[in-house]
Amino acid sequence: MNMAILLSGGIGSRISTDIPKQYIRVRGRMIVTYALRTLLEAPQIDGVYIVAELQWQQKLLDDAREAGLIPDKVKGFALPGANRQCSVLNGLHKIYEDQNEAALQRGLESTSDSVLIHDAARPMLSRRLLDECYRALEGHDGVMPVLPMKDTVYYSQDGTRVDRLLDRSSIFAGQAPELYRMDLYYKANRSLWPDKILAINGSTEPAIMAGMDIVMIRGEESNYKITTDTDLKRFMEAADTI
Repeated sequence: MNMAILLSGGIGSRISTDIPKQYIRVRGRMIVTYALRTLLEAPQIDGVYIVAELQWQQKLLDDAREAGLIPDKVKGFALPGANRQCSVLNGLHKIYEDQNEAALQRGLESTSDSVLIHDAARPMLSRRLLDECYRALEGHDGVMPVLPMKDTVYYSQDGTRVDRLLDRSSIFAGQAPELYRMDLYYKANRSLWPDKILAINGSTEPAIMAGMDIVMIRGEESNYKITTDTDLKRFMEAADTI
């Protein structure tokens, strides 16, 4: 079984709107629905769990149906945590709770082969990138799409002066979705609970800290995260092509 967690619990504080950015409507549907569509239509994914505040959960499903999607693969919801990685762990907990209950009822051992983590604020997720992630997982513990750095990169200890130049050929910007072996990744996150997980900024950090073998693949420029008003405008202009 291959599961996916769609993170839709952020507040989008850097965008000028009174609702979280992932619920802004673009061309008649919420931004989160664009990302959800790709997950629902991916043949590799058996089930999707969504991390979202309670007041948005039914609205999210309704919007998916209004967009012509069949959200049967949505297996459940989890509530957001104190930070992004806590939200990931809440989603992982929910998957294990549901699988254990189903396994007990059927007399089977509960297991998931993999879990894919994606952000609702990355609506331009392509099927090609998903396919590449699942292909690359063979022989590894996880997969992370990355982009090489285009600009010259500097290190500054205090943020006001340049201390040294970094070799940009060995520095990469990580993207979502990230794909992991489920059991290994769950254990990696649980080992950081409750205090260490609050310092985690990226989904792959717990995997690296646990010694998991994470392979990098080439990401996509179009798979950007909507963070600012400029990003939102860029997506609004691109949405007509989706």
